[in-house]
Amino acid sequence: MAASPAERIPERYSRRTVEVRDAHAELLADFRAGMLEPPRSLPPKYFYDARGSALFDAICDTPEYYPTRLEASLLERNAEAIIAAAGASTLVELGSGTSRKTEYLLAPLERAAGERAHYVANDVCAEILDEAGARLVERFPQLSIRALAGDYIAALEALTDDEAESGHGEARLFTFLGSSLGNFEDAEAIALLQTIRRTMGPDDHLLLGLDRVKPVDVLEAAYDDAAGVTAAFNLNLLSVLNRELGADFDERGFVHRAPFNHQASRIEMHLVAQAPQQVRVDAFDTTLELTAGEVIRTEISRKFDATMIDRLLAGSGLLRDREWLAGDGWYSLLMLRPDSEA
Repeated sequence: MAASPAERIPERYSRRTVEVRDAHAELLADFRAGMLEPPRSLPPKYFYDARGSALFDAICDTPEYYPTRLEASLLERNAEAIIAAAGASTLVELGSGTSRKTEYLLAPLERAAGERAHYVANDVCAEILDEAGARLVERFPQLSIRALAGDYIAALEALTDDEAESGHGEARLFTFLGSSLGNFEDAEAIALLQTIRRTMGPDDHLLLGLDRVKPVDVLEAAYDDAAGVTAAFNLNLLSVLNRELGADFDERGFVHRAPFNHQASRIEMHLVAQAPQQVRVDAFDTTLELTAGEVIRTEISRKFDATMIDRLLAGSGLLRDREWLAGDGWYSLLMLRPDSEA
């Protein structure tokens, strides 16, 4: 039998699960809270079954989807300055995924710290962590990697409980990239930043990626590409619900929409019923009655201006240290440090 990716990785890589989740119970609770009555919504974490993950990778390669390219370009151009400003030997990444963009930071981290260079990668998918770990230990021969399989909060709690091991007693650079903070409402985003702040030591920093407000046609095209990849990604959620909950959503009866909500400054991903529908859901022994034009909101992606950023930081316990902007102001990397008075 062939060895698993984790078994083939040298001792410089280790992984552990930091939470025990009952994913089906979570889905039941979220469906009960958001789908049994209008207005209907679900959190975006249910996009990412095997097909959804593959479709998201394809979205990042579409010509319309600018966030990945802008952030990668900023990291590539400024990686040396970022690592120098942080003065860290350990990089902690929340939601690391494949860690492709992170390689821009790991290269100068290894050059600066040598055998002290340490990377803590967090993702909900253990398989992705193992695949990334196998690649990274080959590319960075002095880097040690610890993977934490679980959600953001579980990973941060593990770091707090095991700070000496995870931080090696030296400064750390936390990263939260991909403008993932934009998937949270204000209160949730501030609460997450506060949790990161509580995990940080006085010499640690946080590198935060934020997508900025820009022309509406650019925003809407990024989430509704001409090839229909994002539409397929959104509609795939119905297949997840059918499989996991014994539902009978008909994908052909819905269309993907991703309008920009000006008042809330965010893209909202919707699935829109094209005609009245009755959807049986065996897990709840119920039938949903959807009207023509009824919307299921599947994701928000907030686009930040300076006022919004200031509001988030004011309640976070974090202070702005410096900022790197894409040349057109379309994307930001913020370097934040703990507020000693918070």
